[in-house]
Amino acid sequence: MPGCFKKTLFALASLISFVSFISIVVAMGTPKWMTGKILCKTGADLVNATNPELVKFIGEIYYGLFRGGKIRQCGLGGRRSKFTIFPHMVKKLNTGLHVMIIMFLCVAIFFSLVSFGFCILNAIKVPYRAIKGPAGACLWNFLAGGFIVLAVTSFMAAVKLHHLTERIANFRENVFQFVILEERFEDCFWLCVASATAHAVNLLLIAISGINFPKIKTKTEEANVTAEDIMY
Repeated sequence: MPGCFKKTLFALASLISFVSFISIVVAMGTPKWMTGKILCKTGADLVNATNPELVKFIGEIYYGLFRGGKIRQCGLGGRRSKFTIFPHMVKKLNTGLHVMIIMFLCVAIFFSLVSFGFCILNAIKVPYRAIKGPAGACLWNFLAGGFIVLAVTSFMAAVKLHHLTERIANFRENVFQFVILEERFEDCFWLCVASATAHAVNLLLIAISGINFPKIKTKTEEANVTAEDIMY
């Protein structure tokens, strides 16, 4: 049986792995990875809109991995619309990169669950195989965190290098052209960043659990026996 200190560390690590699993699932299902402001350039150019009038042509957009929405402002008031990435819009995006992001997160979910199970196992007992012990728990946490980092990095590349927001904003816009004025990474994106950080914390906890701290030994006082003590 593991000691109380190791039990506590592995129990905490298992809790962190489970929270990471929940965070990734929530992030994938929520359409708030990115928000931004979009300018209806065609409408603004038609009326030669100056700075005070540009407000009438600035709309909003938000999206996640599977769906999103936008508010079009082309001088006639805001028009709301919602869209889904699959199956139609993904053809206009970098399909391979977008699918890779989803696959990376799915693999990270799997390894988070495996990490959760291994941490629970190490909190209950000392496994007789090394791969089931702290080394295995480190491996699964490293893989889970690594795949989340790959997903986050790929999403940033899609936004910054492949102009993901602009492509989504101009999807099926035959008359108007939209320009991106502002982009912000939202809570779901940062949830994934926090999940990767959580697995890094788990690696630290597992490393600490392997440290053998010296035990404090109390010195027993030597009894000074004298002749008078023997008499009594």
